[in-house]
Amino acid sequence: MQMPKPSENDKERFRSVLPPHPDVVVRPMFGNLGAFVNGNMFAGLFGPVLGVKLSAPDRAELEAKQRTVPYGPPERPMRDYSGLPEAWQDDGDSTGVWVAKAYSHVSGLPPKPPKPPRARN
Repeated sequence: MQMPKPSENDKERFRSVLPPHPDVVVRPMFGNLGAFVNGNMFAGLFGPVLGVKLSAPDRAELEAKQRTVPYGPPERPMRDYSGLPEAWQDDGDSTGVWVAKAYSHVSGLPPKPPKPPRARN
């Protein structure tokens, strides 16, 4: 499977809706971007799709009210993540609300321990 790549505009839009907390870390992931807090991803890009990891009640609310899309590869979408509606791509306010909810949810999870460095051959 070929990974979709976000455009520079997609990356800029993604960064613009992230909470301005000093503990938010943006890292590349397979040619896309992920936003992390305490080592856990709370939002990411998969091509142009912005996905968020929400609490079960928030995810149920979002998916009941909006037309969300799967987040991740079509044959294996990421569990517990919702792809925000495509209609919101130019709506930073609506997107920002759900990204903030994802940040709030994930920042309350236990920190993920760092992976040990890989041995280089």
